[in-house]
Formats: sequence, C-alpha cells, structure tokens
Amino acid sequence: MATRVLIIDDDRDTAEFLKLLVEPRGDLARTASDAAQAREILRAWRPEVVLMDLMLPDADGLDLLRDFKEASPETQIIMVTGYGSVPKAVEAMKLGAFSFIEKPVDADVLLVMLDKATEKLQLSAENRRLKEELREHTSFANIVARSDKMRQLFHLIKSVAPTDASVLICGENGTGKELVATAIHEHSKRKKGPFIKINCAALPSELIESELFGHKRGAFTGAVSDKTGLMELADGGSLLLDEIGEMPASLQVKLLRVLQDREFRPVGGSRVIQPNFRLICATNINLDAALGEGKLREDLYFRINTVTLSIPALRDRTEDILLLADHFREKYCERYASSIRAFPDDVMETFIKHAWPGNVRQLENAVKRYLILDDIMEDEVDIATPVAHSTEALFLKDVGFRAADQAQREIALRVLDQTGGNRKECARRLHISYKAFRNKLAKWNIRRGPMPSERVSGGRGIASQLPSIRE
Repeated sequence: MATRVLIIDDDRDTAEFLKLLVEPRGDLARTASDAAQAREILRAWRPEVVLMDLMLPDADGLDLLRDFKEASPETQIIMVTGYGSVPKAVEAMKLGAFSFIEKPVDADVLLVMLDKATEKLQLSAENRRLKEELREHTSFANIVARSDKMRQLFHLIKSVAPTDASVLICGENGTGKELVATAIHEHSKRKKGPFIKINCAALPSELIESELFGHKRGAFTGAVSDKTGLMELADGGSLLLDEIGEMPASLQVKLLRVLQDREFRPVGGSRVIQPNFRLICATNINLDAALGEGKLREDLYFRINTVTLSIPALRDRTEDILLLADHFREKYCERYASSIRAFPDDVMETFIKHAWPGNVRQLENAVKRYLILDDIMEDEVDIATPVAHSTEALFLKDVGFRAADQAQREIALRVLDQTGGNRKECARRLHISYKAFRNKLAKWNIRRGPMPSERVSGGRGIASQLPSIRE
C-alpha cells in the first residue's frame, strides 16, 4: 500500500526535489513550507513518514518534532539537516526521530532510509494486530485469562448477557465475581442504564431492607427523611446482590415476593413501585450446604439462578497465573514507579507453585508488593498453601506467629543439612524466592560460613552441626 509522506521544508526547490524522489516509489507525497501548514496537514491527512527540515521560518524543528510525536507516535520522522547541525539531529533522535540525513540530500541514501522507515511502520502495524489478537484471546471485559475453563466462562457470559435472565455467580472470594457481574451488565441491552451493587454481608440485617426498598420519613427511629431504595434506583438497569447467601431469612421472603409480583412498597410507605431491573446475584458459599441448612431458601434459589455461572479458583487454572501476574505488573508499574519489566524465574516459579487461597485478589496484592519492595512479602508467601504436601511444603503453611516461625526455622535447617548448606537449592525445595529465603536466614541469625550447633527440639532430626552455608 502507498505510504503517506509529508515533506516539510521552506526551500521550495528542495521540497519539490524530495517529492520527485518519493512519488515514483508509489508513495503519496505532500509538501509544507512552515510549521503551521505542517500541523494542518497532520490533522487532516495523518502522514506516516515525515521528512522534516530542522530549520523552519516559524518554529524550531525540535518543537515541531515533539508536537508530531505527541499527536501521532507511530509516524516515522526523518530529520533533514544542514551543515553543522548534526548535534541537533542527534538530539532529535533522542526525542523520537527515526533518523536524520544531511543536506545536500543523497537520493540513494534517502530511498534506503524511506524503505527502512516503511518497514518499521509495517512491523508496528503487525505488532498492533498481534497484540489486539492476543488481547481478544486472553481478555474479555477486563477479565484476563487464557485457560479453557475461563474461555468457557467468557462464552457463557456472551450468551447470557443479552437476555434478561437472572444470573447467579458462584466462586470463592477473590475470583472476580463482581467483574463477571459487570461484564454481564456491560454486554446487556441495559448497559446504558444504572448498575447498582449492594453487598448483603456488609450491612447490618436491619439496614438491608431499607437499602433495598427505601423508606419513608418516620418509618423507624433514625429515618429523618425519605430514602429511595436501590431497587428503584436500578430501574432500567441491573441490580447486583453480592453475597446473597448472607441475606437474612426474613428479607429473602420479601425479595422472593418482589421477584414474583414485580412490585414493592418502601418501608413505612403506601406507594407501590414496579421496578424494572435485571437481577444478578453472587455468592461464595457452598450452595448445597446452604440449602440443606436452610440458610438460603430453596424457592428463592430457583428464582435467582435461571443461569448459574461458576468461576474456577486460581489454583484450578494455573495457566492463568503468570498471565495475570504480568497484567498486574503492567497495570501498576507506573503507579509505583517500578523499573521491573519482567519477573525473575524464581519469582515466577513461586507464583506457579502457590495455591493462592485468596485467588486473583491475593495475586494482585503480591504483585503490587513485589513492585514496591522488589521481593515477595513473607506474609504473601506464608499464607499460600502449596499444591505439594511434602515436609518442605509445611515451610509455607500459615500455622501461626511464633510457632510458625520456629517450625519454619527447623525445617529450613533440616533442608539446609540435606542440601549441604546450598541456600539456592534449599530455597527451591521450600518453594520460596531466593531473596526471601536469604531474608529469613538473616532474621534467624543463620549466616554463611561455619555454623554453630543448630538443633531441632530435643536435638533430633538434624545433624548437630550444619556444613558451611554456600550459594
């Protein structure tokens, strides 16, 4: 395809000469004699390659370069310089210019440079296409995943979202139930309407009814003014009842009546309100147990789960862990002024081997802390239960404060004995980053070199003296 080339030079003869070189290649060329004209062409025509003179009558070429790169970062700019202005051209390169060429312009050199600039444009376009394609395969509505289980969930969301069916979202804490609920709303016919959320576990039972249905002034002590309920506010949109399993039984009866009759009255009021909302519920409880114990009414359950979406725990989709970790790294790098552009191998191995009981939310916090401190925090490591069940895996279990610390120390000494004092091998066996393990050794005053006697309780289970600790 033809490349759009803008030539900026106040010397008309030079501009026409460059245009005659460019057009036989099949490219489209336009000329501008000053910065003002060049800016107009940029806005209207969006050139892909620019041949720009450093010396212009109404602006400094470097200032114009900055404007162009800010308005169109992908545009490749070749600076045309006169004798003695090479240092300025080098400065232009630092500001984002593709290259520079000296006057008088050598036709062969210019054509080679144009070929390279065009090639870079094509590579950039291909990279954008591949990134977009990858994004389509690994994310949906701000949910990042590549595992088959999550792709199946994406498919179900796309299928159910355009309908008005009630949806029940199940999943452990931190799996992303609210993200899924948001995706359903944003891909529904109600996306232009409100999306109202309430956490049934976050409010006292006596306040939930007022929050949902609203109340009239004087309806109860403290009701000093009328209040519009969330069901009424959700009219024309969607209502998310998070942690529906924590809703008091008395309120479950009233909610069921609203879903059946599609009308309600505010607390203490006589006005009948007929809400028009799409109901989405979420829960982290075991539904079978909740139904068996009577914690969740069976008739309400059948009303709210026209479609049930189950979000798998992070430990059940390990292929998503590193993808999510890198997503969070990119998301928070700038916020925390971090220069980390990739995770070390030992950190990635630690991420993979953990079961992440806090799921995606816990992983997100671990990445934030790593960006801030360049290490995996001990509490993030300790609370994660590894998939392995070996003695060494106990090193990472949360068994409580001093007892946990002493148990970890004894296990570390045992494994150090087994590895001949090799700290890196010991850290690998204990499923902990090498840096975090060194910090623990320092905390326990276990240093490199000949060791004093280090015994576990009663002196059993470990040699009376460890070998010299080594890398």
